[in-house]
Amino acid sequence: MKVMSKWSAKPGTLREAVQRFLAGKGAPSEGVKMLGRWHAADFSCGFTLYETDNPVALYEGAAPWADILDIDSRLVIEDAEAGPVLAKAFGKN
Repeated sequence: MKVMSKWSAKPGTLREAVQRFLAGKGAPSEGVKMLGRWHAADFSCGFTLYETDNPVALYEGAAPWADILDIDSRLVIEDAEAGPVLAKAFGKN
């Protein structure tokens, strides 16, 4: 399954978040593949796309950041997967 996480630094923690990132602490846990990571140009947030079949491993990777980041993670599917479901549910016009 693919999971998109949006993360943002809690007030007063940006410097610590940057230090951890630059120290290489942003790698995913074992059993989680990072497909991409993007940083908002205004430093307000970022996005990471993961692939895993193990939600516990994803949780394990987020836990060390919980003190400085607000993290919102969602299961996501691609257009090619969504299209047939939408066609079936809403009919094809």
